[in-house]
Amino acid sequence: MANQQREILDSAISAEISGWVRKNWDADLTLGEWWRRLAEAHLAVPHWPEEWYGRGWTKGEAQSVFSTLRSLNVPGPPAGLGIMLAGPTLLQHGTDEQKQRFLPDIISGTSNWCQLFSEPGAGSDLAAISTRAVRGASTWTVNGQKVWTSNGHLADYGMLLARTGDIRERHKNLTWFAINMEQPGIEVRPLREMTGRSLFTEVFIDGASVYGDDIVGEVNGGWAVARTTLLNERVGLGGGGGAVGGVPGRRGGALENRAGNVLTAVRQSSGTALAMRGRAFTELLNLAQRNAVTDEQPVRDSLVTLYILERISQLTQQRAQEQGAHGPMAKAGGSVGKLLVTRSTRIARDLGMSILGAEGMLWAGDRSTTGVVQELCLFSPAVSIYGGTDQIQRNILAERVLNMPRA
Repeated sequence: MANQQREILDSAISAEISGWVRKNWDADLTLGEWWRRLAEAHLAVPHWPEEWYGRGWTKGEAQSVFSTLRSLNVPGPPAGLGIMLAGPTLLQHGTDEQKQRFLPDIISGTSNWCQLFSEPGAGSDLAAISTRAVRGASTWTVNGQKVWTSNGHLADYGMLLARTGDIRERHKNLTWFAINMEQPGIEVRPLREMTGRSLFTEVFIDGASVYGDDIVGEVNGGWAVARTTLLNERVGLGGGGGAVGGVPGRRGGALENRAGNVLTAVRQSSGTALAMRGRAFTELLNLAQRNAVTDEQPVRDSLVTLYILERISQLTQQRAQEQGAHGPMAKAGGSVGKLLVTRSTRIARDLGMSILGAEGMLWAGDRSTTGVVQELCLFSPAVSIYGGTDQIQRNILAERVLNMPRA
């Protein structure tokens, strides 16, 4: 009965969105203009509250919106950490003034955000952060170093977790700031990965300023705010993602692009594990069919395993979305999803390379691939680390869900 009701609801949402797209879509719009139309129709974040640019729908209903946009071959809302992390954190902990100041630019794609949490000496042990913010007459002065900052070079704002008291207090003396990345005292350097890309950066902060009204939550109360950010990160990485959009913000360079060209450009440029998330089975099945190896038992076994894991991940996220923030899956869903993504990525990596055979040693194969599987192979170690290592996810499940003693 529940599945039947869900299908009816999905069908109604699909019909509404399809009608709206027919009236509003124009391939010659700029991406910025298209994103603005989505935001004004409260379709960029339909799972947010109505008073804050959403429709008050469930995350499952929001996924129906994004699925419909994908099926209609139109760009979805802006991708990135603004909608995924900063927005939900501001909704829960921000003041009304902060929401009015930051949220419109996030959902319309005119601002991009990065996460300034991890440090050379504080990764898995986030409470060991040493970047310090010191209160002055009118501003706070920040000094320190952050690392593994995704797209830091494209960010307008950073979600900064900084020490504002005695480091021996660890969790108690941290504060969450929204810091302007375009100011003197902030230097962003790319980190070159094995793939040849530089998705990650390191950020050096030397005397940068942040105002008191940019503190989200309370002074020295940033740990609770950071936990909200991290929870949304795990859920986002473990879920299937929304419709394909593009990199937001002025530095991303996508705002003036023709909206009709966006999906083609995204498909041609992306080959990482993030891009294949949720669709590795389909990609690798097609590859196996082209290479005529679908009759080989190891290939068939791995394809079935990959399909099962992707389906379990989808159902786990759907269950968590339907139960809401206070359901039994609220604590477990993000960590379980993240672990499933790690396992799926490893299977996809090994399967893809076995299908390619010797061609896997080439960056871009002459016949069957354009380097997507090869890049997935090189990128795959990162998946078990970012967003909280696999070990951290298992600790979370053991301690917070199963109520086991701390290790």
